[in-house]
Amino acid sequence: MNRIAARIAAATSIVIVIVIVVVNATPSAQANDTVKRPNIILMLADDQGWNGLSVAMHPAEAGSRSDLIQTPNLERLAAQGMRFSAAYAPAPVCSPTRISLQTGKSPARLHWTKAAPAEQGHRLVEPALIKQIADDEVTIGELLQWSGYATAHYGKWHIAGGGPGHHGYDEHDGDTGNEHAYDFTDPNPVDIFGMARRAEAFMETSQKAGRPFYVQLSWNALHAPENALQATLAKYARLTGGGPTDRRTSIAAISEDLDTGVGMVLQSLDRLGLADETIVIYLSDNGAGGGGGRRGGLGGGKGSVWEGGVRVPFIVRGPGIAANSWCHVPVVGFDLLPTFCEWAGVPPTALPKDRDGGSIASLLAHGGTGTVSRPRDELVFHFPHYQSGNTPHSAIRIGDLKLLKFYEDESVKLFDLAADIGERRDLAAERPADAKKLEERLETHLAAVHAQFPTANPRFDPDAPATARPRGGKGGPNRAIKKERP
Repeated sequence: MNRIAARIAAATSIVIVIVIVVVNATPSAQANDTVKRPNIILMLADDQGWNGLSVAMHPAEAGSRSDLIQTPNLERLAAQGMRFSAAYAPAPVCSPTRISLQTGKSPARLHWTKAAPAEQGHRLVEPALIKQIADDEVTIGELLQWSGYATAHYGKWHIAGGGPGHHGYDEHDGDTGNEHAYDFTDPNPVDIFGMARRAEAFMETSQKAGRPFYVQLSWNALHAPENALQATLAKYARLTGGGPTDRRTSIAAISEDLDTGVGMVLQSLDRLGLADETIVIYLSDNGAGGGGGRRGGLGGGKGSVWEGGVRVPFIVRGPGIAANSWCHVPVVGFDLLPTFCEWAGVPPTALPKDRDGGSIASLLAHGGTGTVSRPRDELVFHFPHYQSGNTPHSAIRIGDLKLLKFYEDESVKLFDLAADIGERRDLAAERPADAKKLEERLETHLAAVHAQFPTANPRFDPDAPATARPRGGKGGPNRAIKKERP
């Protein structure tokens, strides 16, 4: 049995019958498989908010699209596929989302809930984190590689553990992080166009070998927005009147350059004749910017589990998926592992038993209707940290109700997202029974996954300065404060 099969068997307690399947599911065996399985391309943007595209993410919310940024290729992708109006990143920051996508497990379960260093001097002490993917975690790459797919990961890895090659990827860019984005400037801003070209070469090689492929493009954009093409910066400087170094200008410019990279990948599929047999997924790793303000009508942003921190663009195109369709069922990034495995024919018994995600394949095949079968019905987002002016907090969504709990003062807020997507009207006092029910479900969920919590700081001095001390009122989506790049 090869190393990957052994790791999968050990991590999932697969019985001997399944081990036999693993041994037989080698690339050479699957290359001649008579069952046509789709190619899969996952594109993951960095720090791109729900309203960061020129195509709307909600049919009834005008603020769910940008009135400045132009992303014609993502408009095309949406017109040809399905948009999810209630799609979530697993975390409001990058690396916890990335490891969650790879494993199908929530950041709370993985004990990796923050990317930036812990802040000091606050009322609570942030929990210690595991900041590298463990060797015994089974990834999307390993499961698909094991089932006969050629696998590649390009761009930002950012979860250590020896890099993509140690976790199921035949081709990759190594154990990369944020810092690699800054090396690439015009004419290849943050390596967008280089990644697209490498993806095309890999797809063509896999096609010639008769193997289905999985390609993950973890775009570095929107990091290093000042590295956008000079022509694109000049275009948006004219539109914003802010000059090429203005933050709004550079974010818009790198967003359009990213869209150009997406277009290059879609053109490659057309050129190779693979568009009709390839599923393309596009989403972001977390919401935009800092924790303050309102983004696309949503409260909060990166570093918070208000909607602005975790609700993200999510588009899927592929065979059997209705063009220009919508799905309003809540989905989350850790649903992708079981979804990809269903498409690839990986037996359910081979998936990690402690996964948190459920397949969304049925939603895509049935016009966006149906449900997602997960181990637990609720969606939980856990951020027991200080960042961007936010204090440690968690959130739970059941149906249209969402509750946030803040750990400094144990307060809660309750919102009906169907009527109040911006989380402006707190219903906790009006609907105490619902608030209590959701709080209890949140506590039960976090206990079940052995989540970590902040603890009281015995040295807390309210009069002493703290590192990036939060501003604004308790428990709200406070204004962002200047920090080092995480």
